[in-house]
Amino acid sequence: MLCPMAMTQARSETLRRLRSATGRLSTAALKSLDTEYLWFRELPAQERSWVGTVAQAGIDSFVSWYADPQHSQRSATEVFAAAPPELTRSVSLQHTLSIVRTVVRVVEEHAGEFASPGSEREVREAILVYSREIAFSAAEVYARAAETRGAWDARLEALVVDALVRGEVDDDLPSRAAALGWKPGPTLVMVGLTDGTLGEVQSAELRRTIRRAAPGALVGIHGEDLIVIARADDGHESLSTQLLTSFGPGPVVIGPAAITLVEVARSTRAALSGVVAAPAWSLTPRPAAADDLLPERVLVGDATARERLISIAYDPIQRAGGALGDTIATYLDCGRSLELAARTMFVHANTVRYRLKKVAQLTGWDVLSTRDAHVLETAFALGRLRDSSHTPL
Repeated sequence: MLCPMAMTQARSETLRRLRSATGRLSTAALKSLDTEYLWFRELPAQERSWVGTVAQAGIDSFVSWYADPQHSQRSATEVFAAAPPELTRSVSLQHTLSIVRTVVRVVEEHAGEFASPGSEREVREAILVYSREIAFSAAEVYARAAETRGAWDARLEALVVDALVRGEVDDDLPSRAAALGWKPGPTLVMVGLTDGTLGEVQSAELRRTIRRAAPGALVGIHGEDLIVIARADDGHESLSTQLLTSFGPGPVVIGPAAITLVEVARSTRAALSGVVAAPAWSLTPRPAAADDLLPERVLVGDATARERLISIAYDPIQRAGGALGDTIATYLDCGRSLELAARTMFVHANTVRYRLKKVAQLTGWDVLSTRDAHVLETAFALGRLRDSSHTPL
């Protein structure tokens, strides 16, 4: 057993040797990491440099702690302050703890080289105590980083969804969306209402629920509007059914199919317009497709809906030529009566019926159906107004 003075001298000698050995220990730690861990070897050069910085800081911090154990918590925290915050994205907590274990093991293995005679046991015990401090510090750093990243991701997500709502797809938007994990591909856009005004906790829980059904989904909560933009590689039907329960009472509208961000923006705006217009149709299904609400969207001033309705329900009939356009216009103007339309056009009722069937094949809308007739009637009214030289649209 060493006397107190001898112990102080031995500790001073150990500390001197430690300080002179920090460079060798850091090199040995990095060599061990390179030998033992494939993930470390595959890191880019910059990130390997960050890990080296952390390893060196860990050894330097141990030396400082050994000299003054009262500052252990501060020293342990400073180990991770030596590397940029991006390290927590590149290197997982599990890998970071592997780094800590490797550094601690290397220092322990070389304890005999720098520990003064008789103080080997004390040094090893100090290493074990310090390794616990470092492990707790690592967990704290990663927890803090996760919290910060979560807040940043939430702000970024709000910016991305807001830009899509406004239709402002600039050069920066793809990189912002990519930072949230979004990649171009088949995308489902759903818009509806929340179940009343949501608090912060309720909003966070709603997002978690949606992302369990659609991992990586972008979620926007604008007042009581709920916007969900999710990858749908396996088709929209199954995913939309799962997501439907996340919406509150009221209409839920699915935007047109989209792949690129520009298309997603158009789809989002169409779905938002559909939610506003849906009350005009008392039999609106839930969910409803935005294109099924084109007449109602025209009523609320959606210029895009007006153009689309004309392009898919009026222009194809006009381009087809023949008597199709006149027949359907007459049929609609005659109160949807086959007999009256036939007498007005001086043709047989079966001729009218045949031509209306051709219209259904051409557009997908069967004018003999009440709802489809309403769609076509609106389309023809808009088309005639557009074609009139007196009414610019």
